[in-house]
Amino acid sequence: MKNGLVWFCRIAVGLLFIFSGLIKANDPLGFSYKLEEYFEVFHLTFLNGLALSSAVILCALEMLLGFALLVGARAIKVVWGLLLLIIFFGFLTFYSAFFKVVQTCGCFGDAIPLTPWQSFGKDMVLLVLVLVLFVNRKSIKPLVGAKTGDRLLIAASVASLGFGLYTYNFSPIVDFLPYKIGANIWGEMQTPPNAPADVYETTYHLKNKKTGDTKVMSDKEYIKTAIWKDTNWEITGTPESVLIKKGYEPKIRDLNIQDSQGNNYNKELLSRPFYSLAIVAYNLEETNVEAIGRINALAANLIQNYNTQVILLTSNPPQSAEAFAKKNNLVAELFYADGVPLKSMVRANPGVILLKNGTVINKWHYHSLPKYEDLVKEYFSKQ
Repeated sequence: MKNGLVWFCRIAVGLLFIFSGLIKANDPLGFSYKLEEYFEVFHLTFLNGLALSSAVILCALEMLLGFALLVGARAIKVVWGLLLLIIFFGFLTFYSAFFKVVQTCGCFGDAIPLTPWQSFGKDMVLLVLVLVLFVNRKSIKPLVGAKTGDRLLIAASVASLGFGLYTYNFSPIVDFLPYKIGANIWGEMQTPPNAPADVYETTYHLKNKKTGDTKVMSDKEYIKTAIWKDTNWEITGTPESVLIKKGYEPKIRDLNIQDSQGNNYNKELLSRPFYSLAIVAYNLEETNVEAIGRINALAANLIQNYNTQVILLTSNPPQSAEAFAKKNNLVAELFYADGVPLKSMVRANPGVILLKNGTVINKWHYHSLPKYEDLVKEYFSKQ
């Protein structure tokens, strides 16, 4: 019975840690943004420069510990590592939930969004399983010999780190964001007709002017009892409104593409029937200038030969963006949007998105930018 429980905990914890690390390592840049949120909460913004490397290492560590637990390599040290890690994660998720700061912990990346309390509950279940393993750590038997186990750990370390570095440099293997290939951006911004709206419940605090009695009633009770007809009862204070049922929410809610004058261009840019190219560089101060040059040459050819609309989306202020465009002889039209949606559009600075009728036809990290001839052959020669 005891051995069966240990094996259950061993398999459950091992697989969950591998899954959690793998999902986040699929998008280490996105996880690094989440770490920066935590750094801001704890006034550790001086660590922002380490967010990306920390993200890659943490993801690799999760996968490595999960794998090591399954094969039973260096079991005692591994269980200690798991215990410390889950206590650390539990503290972060509790802090997020209790103080309502970071509203999604990023435990499973963007694949499975969890509320802070859901994340904390998940961590507490994991803590119980890890505690079972910790108490019985000496009974965890390895599946292979010590030398073979060490070789497997080295291979797992290389694979875990390599996977995170690859996805950072060449975009996520699986895109869980609303700007993924095949998504219609304009459509994802719309609320369908007759979509369910948010449902709120209003609470009234009432006081009887004659007797001094008080009541607390919901808006439904207030109407149903017709107490509002009794002039002896009056509402005191400010009615409290609480969301009790979430209505329909578009997947994309924060994208607002503007020109330098603040005019909105969402519909115009996201409903063009022909191919258009969007260069996304959310921060021009930190963008890869050499890559911008290569993209600019590609864009110039498309404009000249196929009259393609090419835009550059950035969160920089117009003055600095225009200075950057002039310095680098950019051919793209400049438009502006908040950095948050731009970071979600493509995990690169810069990145390129090919659009048609607002649909993401394809997108590229600047490390995997296609050649002009290949792009024309695949798309523009067929339109």
